[in-house]
Formats: sequence, structure tokens, C-alpha cells
Amino acid sequence: MAIQFLPIIKALAPYIAQVATSAVPAFTSKPEVAAKVDPLLAKQIQELQAAAVQNAESIHVLAEKMQQAIQQIEAAAQAANKQVAAYKTMLFVSFGLSIAAIAASVYILVR
Repeated sequence: MAIQFLPIIKALAPYIAQVATSAVPAFTSKPEVAAKVDPLLAKQIQELQAAAVQNAESIHVLAEKMQQAIQQIEAAAQAANKQVAAYKTMLFVSFGLSIAAIAASVYILVR
């Protein structure tokens, strides 16, 4: 089930970091607005802005780690594909040798 989402995640991973980076300036404080409101509201706005910036940075870090994980999964898949190809080669060689051995034994029995 998770394999079906892997192409979607691979397609979106490079853009998550860009979105997080561009979203951070949208949540910065504006000094002229803070001066017109009461101190409690200004403090709450600052806390929300700090939380939004922290969340954006966390998303950026998570996006980078997701990209690294996807790259590692792709490397592991390539290694597994090489191993499967080697096993297939060994299977066909052993199958060919067994057919040759059977043919040789039938030839010796018939003769």
C-alpha cells in the first residue's frame, strides 16, 4: 500500500522544502501593526508567528529527511534488482546444466 504513494511522495518532496521556505516570510511580524494593538494580543501574535516559523522550519527538515529516505529506498531497490538478476542468471544456468545432465544420462541409458 505504501508503494503506491511512493511516486507521489517522490514528486512532491522537492517542492515541500520550497513551500516551507517561501511560507516563513509570510509569518514575520510587522512593526506598525504591533504598535496599534494591545500588549496581550501582540504577545499572542508573536507566539503564533514563532510557532509558525518553527513549524515551517520543521517541515523543511522533514522534507529533507524524506528526500534522503527516498534516495536510500531507491538505492536499496536497485541493489535488490541486481540481486534478483543474479539469482535469475544462476537459475537459468543451473536449469541448463540440469537439462544437459538429464540428456547425458538418458543418452547413456539408451546406448
